Formats: sequence, structure tokens, C-alpha cells
Amino acid sequence: MNAIKEAKKLIAKDPFQPSAKTLADLVVSLESREPFQLERLYDLNLSHFDLAVQIVKEWRLDRYYAGKAKLYDFAVQANQLHQHEATAGAAPHPA
Repeated sequence: MNAIKEAKKLIAKDPFQPSAKTLADLVVSLESREPFQLERLYDLNLSHFDLAVQIVKEWRLDRYYAGKAKLYDFAVQANQLHQHEATAGAAPHPA
């Protein structure tokens, strides 16, 4: 299985898992060409770190275009879930 498909499965399984969030942010960064703090990768366990490196390699090769688009969509959805959760968590609770 290629890294893009593996990352898509990981993000889809539990987008709130910290490693899924980091991988989703990496994908969004790669697609949007926005900065990504590489030190975040060091917080990943070894298998997820290796997965992140493979994603970067595959992204660079640009031969998995369809898979990249699907993974990017998942990553954006995961980021939106996190933003919604952060916004909902910041809202005052009724007394």
C-alpha cells in the first residue's frame, strides 16, 4: 500500500488522533505550499514518522495525483473538524 492511501486510512479512522492531525496538517501544507513545522514530525511514533517521510516523497514524485486529491480532501475535513471542536469548546456553557 502506498503512503498516501495508508495516511488516508489513518486519518479516516480517527481524525482526532494526534498523529492523524499531524499528518493531515502535513498534507494540507504540502498542497497549499504553506509552512509546516517539521519538529512536529518528531512527536510521531517511528512508523507514523516513516509514513510522513513517504508522503513527502510521493508528493514530490507527483505520480499519485488522484490519491493525493482524495487524501487532501480527508486532511481538509479533519482540519475542519478540529476547528469546529476548538470553536465549540471555547463557547460558554449555559448556567
